[in-house]
Amino acid sequence: EDYTDLAHHKGLLLYNMQTLTLLIKTAMEAGFQVNTHAIGDNANRFVLEAYGDSLFNYRDPRWRIEHSQNITPVDQRRFVELDIIPSMQPSHAIGDLHFAVDRLGLDRINNAYAWRNLIDQGLIIAGGTDAPVEIGDPRIEFYAAIARKDIDGYHAEGWNLDQRITRFEALKMFTIWPAIASFQENVKGTIEVGKLADFSIFDKDLMNIPELEILESTNVLTVVGGRIVYQK
Repeated sequence: EDYTDLAHHKGLLLYNMQTLTLLIKTAMEAGFQVNTHAIGDNANRFVLEAYGDSLFNYRDPRWRIEHSQNITPVDQRRFVELDIIPSMQPSHAIGDLHFAVDRLGLDRINNAYAWRNLIDQGLIIAGGTDAPVEIGDPRIEFYAAIARKDIDGYHAEGWNLDQRITRFEALKMFTIWPAIASFQENVKGTIEVGKLADFSIFDKDLMNIPELEILESTNVLTVVGGRIVYQK
């Protein structure tokens, strides 16, 4: 089946393969890092096909697919083969759980928000908030990544709790992994000598408190580049 023609014909994509490939080529020649928005399984496959046609002999591109919400097992492996970084927002698994199973069905939902699968195959995930579509609260994102439940502790049938990640992985998802994704791991992403002093301090230990208490924690201090920008 020709996924590219099918998708374009049904109006599911903004670009056909020829146009997308031209955009990627133009970005490459100008020295830009390519980041493409794709949510559904067909859209992700479409972008991976375009990336695969463009990435030969390209070293350490760190190209990304934004959202990467539904990826078949074959295409999850394709992410690894092409060394593509999935840029994902865990809060989507909170907002979507109330309708996604009805839209996708229990079989296809197995491929959705596959954080555990992607990490286990050696990929890093650049975490984000998708604000203003989502609330933009990093506490919610951290909680969603480790709990895979909504803010009331509810999860739907078939919601694949085995795709949850550890707290340490969630911490990296919002610190060092985005820094790597943006070629900034030498200056930010961890607290160590020689890097920018970027950090926030909370009134509770997010790494150990019960899941729902994460949402009740309070930011007491934020430092950016060594400068206090917020203090309770």
